[in-house]
Amino acid sequence: MRAEPIMRGLRKAAERPNLYDAAHLSDTWEAMTTELKPPLSHEDAYIEAYRCLLCGGPHNPAPCTVACPADVDVAGFMEAIINGDPVTSAGIIASTNPLGGTCARVCPTEELCEGACVLNLQGQRPVDIARLQRYAMDQAEKVGDLLVPDKAPATGARVAVVGGGPAGMAAASRLAELGHGVEVFDAYSNTGGLVRAAIAPYRQVFDPLPTETSRLLELGVKFHLGAELTPEQVATLRDRYSAVILAIGMGEDSATGTPGSGLPGVWNSLPFIAAIKSGNFPEVGEHVVVVGGGNTAMDVAREAVRLGAAKVTVVYRRTREEMPAFWVEYEEAVEEGVEFAWLTNPIRYEGRGYLERVVCQRMELSEPDQSGRRRPVPLQGEELVVEAGTVVEAIGQRPRTSLLARVEGATFDSGRLVIDPFSGRIGTSAFFGAGDAVNGGATVVEAVRLGKIAAEGAHDFILERSSR
Repeated sequence: MRAEPIMRGLRKAAERPNLYDAAHLSDTWEAMTTELKPPLSHEDAYIEAYRCLLCGGPHNPAPCTVACPADVDVAGFMEAIINGDPVTSAGIIASTNPLGGTCARVCPTEELCEGACVLNLQGQRPVDIARLQRYAMDQAEKVGDLLVPDKAPATGARVAVVGGGPAGMAAASRLAELGHGVEVFDAYSNTGGLVRAAIAPYRQVFDPLPTETSRLLELGVKFHLGAELTPEQVATLRDRYSAVILAIGMGEDSATGTPGSGLPGVWNSLPFIAAIKSGNFPEVGEHVVVVGGGNTAMDVAREAVRLGAAKVTVVYRRTREEMPAFWVEYEEAVEEGVEFAWLTNPIRYEGRGYLERVVCQRMELSEPDQSGRRRPVPLQGEELVVEAGTVVEAIGQRPRTSLLARVEGATFDSGRLVIDPFSGRIGTSAFFGAGDAVNGGATVVEAVRLGKIAAEGAHDFILERSSR
């Protein structure tokens, strides 16, 4: 079980009270980066793959493949591992998911492929698909095989991809395979987007993003990093390229607007995670309060445990039933000692020069709102004071509608860019959308799926234009 090494690391990190003691920093980093899905040995990978029933076929894909947004042929890559050929296995994975190594580390496989495994119906543990996928991709990397696919003949068309995160990388990979010249623009100085900046380090620090980027470079993709485009520049990309993929993701954290949010000790989730991933660990104190009920809130809470907080409490204004976090994320947070205060909403942060307490309002649920969840309303006179040295607000991110407002045909629904679901096309323009800008923030593998759809849509658009 993975829980024991994780908890051992957490105990080591908590034993030293001085955050800036060198030994404590080392222990904290060890606790923070102890992987939830560690690599398998050759023997363990063979034994685990052999459990797979290799179900499905060309006209009836296996349930695990159906559940995979990237359409990875799970039975195919399992069979290659069983046959002692992990590099061929990796090639099968990479043929449909150019971020196969990253997804193996960060995917909620319990909700996707492993959740669909037929062994569940037999009362058995599902095949550990994530770790077997990682095993295959790692073995290919060890022998130096970048798994670069064959390219179609050059079309002469050039496509701009705005955003170097998972959706943009997936779109760039597919477009390059189809023979188009591809240029990726990203405001960050490295590829990977929020995978690099905001995925919890116990899931993934940076690797294998460099290898996945090298694969794109081998395909001929050009990167313009540190290139923060203005709305006007985004809108005019169409003048220089045959098509444009908009895979910009979401923007900064949404803010609750709670009075006292300017106090030292009050964080937004993305800067909090980014500080941890850079090794600049925040000093969190004895008690940490996390505001929110999504997967990011679960990550932040578990990171606070690893930072040595004696008590971590997630406050959420609804109940567990309305919570958007995956069930497995909630269960694992509970296993690590995170506490939950349901029907609780912060209304004020207080302290003298720094955060000392959170004043919360008790809530009750009313009629459903636009999200379909029951709307929380205050219980008048029901307040709760929680002592805390740190608050992390993790209630989601703001849509970047202003960056796309000048794009031809761009429309928005609740801040999400509206696209044709089958082609990714924005109206009748030469622009195509993908990733978090479209779905409001979801999984990495879902971003890969949308990137591939946009790439295929742009490819068809280019071919149609060239045939006229």
